[in-house]
Parts: sequence; C-alpha cells; structure tokens
Amino acid sequence: MKYRRLTLDELQELETEFVRFLAANTVTSDEWTSLKTTAPDKAERLIELFSDVVFDKIIDKIEYLEHRTKSDLKLFKCGEARIELIGIKVIGADRIDFTQQQTAEEMLGKFRVAPNGSVKMFTAEKGYKNGDRPQELFKMMQDGCLIAQGELFESLRKNFQ
Repeated sequence: MKYRRLTLDELQELETEFVRFLAANTVTSDEWTSLKTTAPDKAERLIELFSDVVFDKIIDKIEYLEHRTKSDLKLFKCGEARIELIGIKVIGADRIDFTQQQTAEEMLGKFRVAPNGSVKMFTAEKGYKNGDRPQELFKMMQDGCLIAQGELFESLRKNFQ
C-alpha cells in the first residue's frame, strides 16, 4: 500500500467509484458480498488498491498546498520535479491570524499596519525527497497541508519579488 486505507466514511462517499472499480476488476456485487466474509484478506487488498488509486488521482492534480497556523503561513507550489515555498512568520502582531480566510489584499493590508510586531518572509525551492512527488505531497497533507487554489501564492510572489 502506497498511502493509507480510506476510512469507512471516505469509502461511503466514494461508493459509486468503488463499484466501478470492482466492476473494472471483474468483481460482481455478489462476489464482493461473498469476499467480505469468505476471503476478508482479499477484500481488504481490493480496498487498499482502490485507496491507492484514489490518492494517486488526487495527488496527481495538486498544484498548490498550504499550511496555516495563527502566526505562520507556508504556501507551496508543487511542480513536477521541484516544490517552491513562500513562508511568512509573524512575531508579536496579534491582528494577524493566518487561520482566518482572507484575500491576499486583506492580508497585505494587515502586514502594512502590523504595529508592535514583525513580519518575516522567506522563500525556498527544492526537489522532492528521492524524486517521489506523490509520497512527499501525501506526507505533507498528513502533516496538515491542505490543497489550495494558488491565488495567494501567486499574489505574494508577485508582490514580494
């Protein structure tokens, strides 16, 4: 298994896709019902294989990730061979809270009026560990990164180049 097994709730949300997956693997509804009781290991392997297929499709489409805490914002652009980071750390400015959803303009406005604090911005770029983009992005999501649209990353890159 490359990633993790989907939870029961996730499987229920993907029931239609799972039925198609079973059909593509020539497993009928009756066979599936029987497998769950007579060969639970085989049924589990099919669920694990389906889980990997689902995560592969999700990860393949990721272009941007973000990780937010109250005082830290890390935005990632996930290319094919390299990942770029724009990070912002705020020290002592209570008016800024990155866990609040806000536009790039609203965030930039708060930076300009961040009295009694400092804002540090940093950038970095690197290749994926062992060249394994899917595994690294999956681990980042397990560690709290969320899939993002990229507007904030691109806006900050444009405003701070």
